[in-house]
Amino acid sequence: MKKISDKIEEIEGFLSQLEEIKPSTLEEYEKDFKAKAACERYFEKIVESIIDLAFIFIKGKEIEMPEDDESALDTLVRNSVITDNLAKKVKEAKGMRNIIAHLYGSVNDELVFEALDSEIIFDVNEFLSSIRKCLDVGYGT
Repeated sequence: MKKISDKIEEIEGFLSQLEEIKPSTLEEYEKDFKAKAACERYFEKIVESIIDLAFIFIKGKEIEMPEDDESALDTLVRNSVITDNLAKKVKEAKGMRNIIAHLYGSVNDELVFEALDSEIIFDVNEFLSSIRKCLDVGYGT
């Protein structure tokens, strides 16, 4: 399960780096284009890494392999690894990540900042905790 622990460490590093560079207010975020760009990139990297972790976990535990990112999260829900509510939050973050990465429509700074400020860190830590709990109890072994 080294791949899983390595991916968890990578995500924790991204979270730590995000917390270091994230402006403390929306006004600062909107004015500092370098910090804004860096925060958006870390958001992308974190969400991509969470999806990668889902697939690594599924493969490592020999659970049925999903076809896409949303199915991977649904698979984790069906196998009682994460809650349905957490899967929904990660799917929403994935949608926001797609908007940021591919500029589907305009990026709403207030929504992105709110996600960075209060949601992504909590949700990602909950996701990592859920994965760790399954590893600690020997899930699927």
